Amino acid sequence: MNVELTRFRVVDGKTEKVDEWMKFLNDNMEDVLVTLEGEKMYVETILREVLNGKEYLYWYSVSGEGGQDVEESTHWIDKKHLEYWEECIDKTFRPVDISVEVVMIPEKVRSTMVSRH
Repeated sequence: MNVELTRFRVVDGKTEKVDEWMKFLNDNMEDVLVTLEGEKMYVETILREVLNGKEYLYWYSVSGEGGQDVEESTHWIDKKHLEYWEECIDKTFRPVDISVEVVMIPEKVRSTMVSRH
């Protein structure tokens, strides 16, 4: 099981586009959840923060081994998601992987997550 949290910086001036992106994901959650199966993604959460005048998105995920990368997906929702990514994520900023120190998932939840994939 992989647990990750990574910070990405948003391109200056793209706040409204990020609003649209997050609304798109929330409004199409049924299709979003379908795509997580192939990725062996148990939990994926996007968090947002403005820090020192810069906007950041954080991806928190709990996934299994050997899942498909989102870039390999042919599903329309992933294609649109990657279009937003290309427009909104600042490629000049090196993403920051935040260290995982402790993972607290009760065994009955963990075993349910792993057994479904």
